[in-house]
Amino acid sequence: MAYVNDPIADLLTRIRNAVMAKHRYVDIPLSKMSLAIIACLKECGFIVNFITSDEKRKVRVFLRYADGRKSIIHGLKRHSSPGVRKYVKQADIPSILEGLGICILSTSKGVMTGDKAKEENVGGEILCSVW
Repeated sequence: MAYVNDPIADLLTRIRNAVMAKHRYVDIPLSKMSLAIIACLKECGFIVNFITSDEKRKVRVFLRYADGRKSIIHGLKRHSSPGVRKYVKQADIPSILEGLGICILSTSKGVMTGDKAKEENVGGEILCSVW
């Protein structure tokens, strides 16, 4: 497996490509950060489930589709990158499509969605948004 400079962008790209190809699932390299982001996606209902495989160091993510094989995920965007980090205060956490989407933040209390970060009254690095 080749080395990836930005594993979060790799995760988002793999999910985006699998959704466009209408795959049932996608395999993603296992890391604590990718697992936390995938858990946020499952909590918000963007994916059905995920299974970790420690011996293969992979996470299998099962994608969610609506009737007619239309994906629940319409878009994914990476906000902060390794070269340019983007931090937000609790008051400045963006609302994605007026609440239809989520933003995922890395805070001092762990990786969480923007709504949960507002409840916890913490800001942090805005990783990505999903709608």
